[in-house]
Amino acid sequence: MNTFFNESDYDVDYEDDLCEKDELVKFGSFVMPIFFSLVIILSLIGNILVLVILVLYENLKSLTNIFIFNLAISDLVFTTGLPFWAIYHIFGWIFSELICKVVTFVFFTGFYSSILFLTIMTMYRYLAVVHPLTDISTPKLSSGIFLSFLMWMISIAAAMPSLLYSSLTLIHHKDKHSQGCEYSATKWKSIGISEQNVFFLVAFTVMSFCYIQILRRITGARSHTKNRAVKLVLCIVAVFFVGWVPYNVVIFLKGLADSLIAPFDSCEVSIQLDYAYHVCRLIAFSHCCLNPVFYAFVGVKFRRHLKTILHRILRRQSPVEEQVRMQTFMSQGSMY
Repeated sequence: MNTFFNESDYDVDYEDDLCEKDELVKFGSFVMPIFFSLVIILSLIGNILVLVILVLYENLKSLTNIFIFNLAISDLVFTTGLPFWAIYHIFGWIFSELICKVVTFVFFTGFYSSILFLTIMTMYRYLAVVHPLTDISTPKLSSGIFLSFLMWMISIAAAMPSLLYSSLTLIHHKDKHSQGCEYSATKWKSIGISEQNVFFLVAFTVMSFCYIQILRRITGARSHTKNRAVKLVLCIVAVFFVGWVPYNVVIFLKGLADSLIAPFDSCEVSIQLDYAYHVCRLIAFSHCCLNPVFYAFVGVKFRRHLKTILHRILRRQSPVEEQVRMQTFMSQGSMY
């Protein structure tokens, strides 16, 4: 596929010897599907709950709610690619080239849109806190719709190379070969790495600036609400930093290794980078199931709505009520 799932990295011919990565392949085929399955379940539950709460209990004319709504959708779009890559790690790519292109495109669209909506939410929070009296900080439905449309268009454009240039490839191993789904040319693989790094650096720079300004504005307040807001902001930045910084550093170093640039051209370093890549990717991809927690459920209103939904579900499945219904059904049945 690309920098996300490039199993061709498992077997690289170096100048002196063949770099065997059988243990790495076994590690990926065992750990990745299990972890991706867990992320898929949590992401589906969390993000679908966000959408249900927004539709049933919240006002979608609010700019913040519009962004949260789109963020949940982008995380779900991102999640739809994970089952295919879980299967990929076990059996190789067993689907057609068309599915390869579509899945890669949808996956990256979700990836880029998630980062963009996190960034635009941060910018709006910055304007609302630091410049509350400006016209641009005033919530407008038309502004939310336009910005959401713009973010999706940028995401689709950024993911377009994966649709056009991903294809089925033959991956050679020590004593066999398998089929892969990746960029067909090294040029586009390098472009993909650069694009991911640029997106991340821009988003992280903007988020860091906005949150630093927000902290300066609210730190002086001594109320419990303000202090809780400071902790929340720090938590959001920390999760974003821990999730994506190591991953982007590793894919940059892997790009150097693929270009055979010393000292990253040795087999030992390549294997270590691949293990680090697996671990960092697991942490980064889990962000799609953490977003509902940090950007939605931390809100008092969202927690209250969630409790309402859970209360209704539990009431419907109450054992006492179920027993009463069964007794009524049986008594009615005995009359006939």
